[in-house]
Amino acid sequence: MDQYTNRDHPDFIPGTSNIYSSTNLENGVIYKNKLKKEGDVILIPQPSDSPNDPLNWSKNRKYAHFIVMALVTGLTAGTSNCASSSQDSLNEYYGISYDAMNTGAGILFIGIGYGTLFVAPFSYLYGRKLAYIVCLGIGLVGNIWFGYSHDTSDALWSQLLVGISESCAEAAVQLSLLDIYYQHQLGSVLTGYILSTSIGTYLAPLFGNLISNNLSFRWVGWLSAIFSGVLILVILFATEETYFERHRYQTPLTSKQSIQGIDNGTTLVSTHKADESGTGDEKTINSKNEDEKVQTKQQIVPAAEEELIDGSKEPMNGYWKRFAIITTSSRLQGWGFKQYWKYIWINVRMFCFPGVILSGLFWGMQNAFLSFYLTTMDTYFYDDPYNYSNVGVAVMNIPCMIGAIFGCIYAGSFSDYIVLWMARRNNGVLEAEFRLYFAFVSAVIGSAGLLMFGIGTQRVLAKPVIYAGLAFIGFAFGSAGDIALGYVMEGSDLILESMVCVAIINNTISCIFTFTCSLWLDASGTENTYIALAVINFAVMMLAIPFIFYGKTFRMKTKKWYLELLEARDNI
Repeated sequence: MDQYTNRDHPDFIPGTSNIYSSTNLENGVIYKNKLKKEGDVILIPQPSDSPNDPLNWSKNRKYAHFIVMALVTGLTAGTSNCASSSQDSLNEYYGISYDAMNTGAGILFIGIGYGTLFVAPFSYLYGRKLAYIVCLGIGLVGNIWFGYSHDTSDALWSQLLVGISESCAEAAVQLSLLDIYYQHQLGSVLTGYILSTSIGTYLAPLFGNLISNNLSFRWVGWLSAIFSGVLILVILFATEETYFERHRYQTPLTSKQSIQGIDNGTTLVSTHKADESGTGDEKTINSKNEDEKVQTKQQIVPAAEEELIDGSKEPMNGYWKRFAIITTSSRLQGWGFKQYWKYIWINVRMFCFPGVILSGLFWGMQNAFLSFYLTTMDTYFYDDPYNYSNVGVAVMNIPCMIGAIFGCIYAGSFSDYIVLWMARRNNGVLEAEFRLYFAFVSAVIGSAGLLMFGIGTQRVLAKPVIYAGLAFIGFAFGSAGDIALGYVMEGSDLILESMVCVAIINNTISCIFTFTCSLWLDASGTENTYIALAVINFAVMMLAIPFIFYGKTFRMKTKKWYLELLEARDNI
């Protein structure tokens, strides 16, 4: 077990973990306390005994926090995708061109991606809640501004603020969810996250059109601002802080013994009651494990290790501490300004890791395709032979959402069971690349959906073909998101940093295709464009194959960089 948990072990590989165990004696290490498990699944990370450890929260507390995070994700995704429902009114009343609105969408993606980079350090320095409050506050201002739009500059710059508001849902939300859930629950957690993103993405245009038609286009922005304000109040007064410095607490992994003759390359601990012989820092201990005597040797622990907090003796925090707006890091120096920029630099350096690039491509291409089929809907379905209304076009997002639900379940909750099954067949060892096997179905279904929708629209095929194509596209959107985020989160403890880079790649790709999709459709035609998109989708998702074979090698080759960044982050 030590080689999977101890970064200094020579055989340690990021993203490889032993998630099954039937004994306390593993890889030359006897643990003072039994590793905590759920059934026969080892809990990763190992929780402390503190009642303030979010991993120890009751199910109801976890559900409550999960719901708030889902609301943050869904609301910010929704407010970022509902501006299109106002574009006809803005064009009619103020002469704001559709090209300008398209530029606003590109600016929005820049706000999301690069806002994530600058918001992420808040989670380490000042607790998780502050990032949500700041981002939702910025979104509130942006939505009010959009509601008062009178010219092109209003429409553009308000979208930058709305984009920044969604940046908290690109990385901070995932970190908060992993504060309260274990590694073997990752797929189910991501199911909820991607599902929330999908609901916001696909339903917001529908509700936006209903609001614009029945109230005014201005209420699209104003209602978004109201919902943002309400959610800020919920986070302020009814959402617990999940920031917890687990490295300062005792866990089963902080007390362990080394079997004599096995060099773990680490300083080990033992407090087993046993007969001792020898002097100095190394003593011989006889301990019993399943009626068999095992010869072990003990090394004295540095004083710093002895000062780990015994969480079982810690009282539950009071209301004001559990719901504090700011929970500062124990390492915070002054206001943390210098540390903030160090975190930024660490985030940027994560672009060196192949797995991060792959995840960004998976997720980014699905968001890029979103620009194409939304543009195609606007181009074809208002005119003959479809003659849809604004609401009718918006309703076409429903098949996408239905497909996304199935995609999320397939690559999320279902993947947890399959990944655990694969780990059992692999002697209990879980590899991050197990998540990538789910990319094959997404590649086929997503590409088929693009062909069905694109060719079906161009040739005016039966509506079920077009709607089924949209459902298949939604399936790929939901499943590819789960696969991308699951792989990068499974493969590294630098979760926030990895998610920042994925967000930048994802939204940069989306921004580029926002500006080019209309040009491509005009130059190549709808049918040829969607054939090309189907090929691109298949090729990108098939990048899973080299990573399935060589992903572990990539992780081994970049281990030195990984450990350097991990140490740099933990010592800021």
